[in-house]
Amino acid sequence: MDDVFRALADPSRRRLLDGLNARGGQSLRELCSGLAMARQSVSKHLAVLEAANLVTTVRRGREKLHHLNAAPINDIAERWIDRYDRGRVRALADLKRALEDATMPSTEFVYKTYIHTTPERLWQALTEPAFTERYWGTTLESDWKVGSTITWQDHGVTIADPAQVVLDSEPYRRLAYTWHTFTPEWAGAHGLSDELLTTISRERRSQVTFDIEDLAGVVKLTVVHGGFDPGSTVAEMVGEGWPRLVSDLKTLLETGETLPAKPDAERTTVRT
Repeated sequence: MDDVFRALADPSRRRLLDGLNARGGQSLRELCSGLAMARQSVSKHLAVLEAANLVTTVRRGREKLHHLNAAPINDIAERWIDRYDRGRVRALADLKRALEDATMPSTEFVYKTYIHTTPERLWQALTEPAFTERYWGTTLESDWKVGSTITWQDHGVTIADPAQVVLDSEPYRRLAYTWHTFTPEWAGAHGLSDELLTTISRERRSQVTFDIEDLAGVVKLTVVHGGFDPGSTVAEMVGEGWPRLVSDLKTLLETGETLPAKPDAERTTVRT
């Protein structure tokens, strides 16, 4: 985590993170326009942030789009801050809270983490119900072939819909599927109001992609959740939950245990 702390020490890099927190998926040109800084300097700062895994990039045609990766901040907060006096690390805790709780209008979320595991083990963790139940509290049943349906089991509710399908499946390398259907039963299990259920049910169905890259002893996992409507309420909901979920997955694979459960009042969700 030394690279993370060094990256956060510079105020210009913190401003870049603020900009990506406000709007993800920005090009270098867009980021430069918000800073009184030469393009070359912004590029150097972005390189430091990428090396620290605080920024991740996605190619869209000729453009390289930058996204905030909140996972390292969440790892620091969840694994260490809770063990010490919060008053001594208030600045870092405030940053972590801002990254998780701020409304982010991006139509795509990108999270990247490095896990000491194997591609085979990570694939199991993404596809086998016994694994997903432990770190997600949700099970997904499918044969994981392209075009096959996925049945979700969440909080005692079964969510089955022909539109919940596998979009891409390359074992140990890549998995993509459409997000689940918002049913009245699911909303009731999570305490969602009828008004909120109506709002999110009207939005287009999003999709999530997991890219797995074997780096000889360490696996790089990139999670992309996109396809949201502009100003999506669903995007807000999943954006709060993914950093915690990715941290739980990493912790489970590396230690055999998940992070301590948060009180209901503090728990975020990615089960939308």
